[in-house]
Amino acid sequence: MNKSLQNDTESQQDLIRIFTDLVKIPGPSREESAVADYISSFLSDLGLSPYRDSAGLNSGGSTGNLICPLGGGGDCLLMSHMDTAESTAGIEIILENDRIRSDGRTILGADNRAGVAILLHSIRERILMGRQIRDLTLCFTVREELDMAGSRELSPPPSIRHGFIFDSSLRPGHFINRTYGSRGFQIEIHGRSAHSGIHPEQGISAITAASHGVSALPWGRIDPDCTANIGLIRGGTATNVIPESVVLSGEVRAGSSDRVEKQISEISAAFSRAASELGARCTVHSDWDFLPYHVQETSASYQMIAQAILSAGLQPLPTFSPGGSDANSLNARGIDTVNIGIGAQNPHARTEFILLEDLAAAQRICSALMTPNPEPERKET
Repeated sequence: MNKSLQNDTESQQDLIRIFTDLVKIPGPSREESAVADYISSFLSDLGLSPYRDSAGLNSGGSTGNLICPLGGGGDCLLMSHMDTAESTAGIEIILENDRIRSDGRTILGADNRAGVAILLHSIRERILMGRQIRDLTLCFTVREELDMAGSRELSPPPSIRHGFIFDSSLRPGHFINRTYGSRGFQIEIHGRSAHSGIHPEQGISAITAASHGVSALPWGRIDPDCTANIGLIRGGTATNVIPESVVLSGEVRAGSSDRVEKQISEISAAFSRAASELGARCTVHSDWDFLPYHVQETSASYQMIAQAILSAGLQPLPTFSPGGSDANSLNARGIDTVNIGIGAQNPHARTEFILLEDLAAAQRICSALMTPNPEPERKET
């Protein structure tokens, strides 16, 4: 075996070891402290100085985000999240010829322990091999799977201009430069209770009013750039009581904030009208879960990730996603951020897996982003 191939094999084995160490640590949303301890110790052993913020602690989290500046912190933020959608407690890891998976009794946790492993391996390899590292900031967030509280409450250094999130289930080469935004809504309808057998005429059914509102609108894919859904309905007290109240919860997603707001307004108007026609009252509350973003090809962040992917021997594939991630939180703050494919396939399922070649390819992309080089010039529009 030649020396280069041997070094590549040892590097991949080290990456796999870090990944498997991480997935063995249970750390669902709000319970990431043991994961943060592992990362903090790992970085401290390299002579770095990680610290934790208070994100999520006020709402029951066990730790905040873990942040680690290199050099002066630079203008780039490289990020992965520490939490998993479910606990990996008791995981049995199956290492096959081409992939890593669990035995099917738990999720694997590649979303997003693979991203964490990629960041940790990349920085350790560059330090131990004496390679130059650009000034940058590493960040490991909490509660991405739950509500993105970590990235929403993160206070990045004011010097940060570019964000790179290692979290997409797409295969390496893909990067998400455009997403929907999502706004959740809650509709409360108040009618009047009455005995449904003795004097139903005295009641106003909140559920009937709600059904009229639902039937007055399209749901699912409204148009090519907008979706709407009601996912929860709660109401009523007994089968012999006209239901006095009902609460419906849902979301609207679209590629622009204006399109989301327009659909929310139509939903509010339809339910208010349906309630009024039956003598009921209706209130609608809505809040942004995450805002849409679109990182243009002219952006320096777009050019940097495209060049890093080329350096890793892959073709850059900008991609649209209807989902959200920590990248949405950073873009909402004016930091051009993309979410990078790492190949954590079938996320949140017991069939989750990651190909060894994808883990290695994503690590090459990460290492390229850590390499000092001149910032690419912006293209003229």
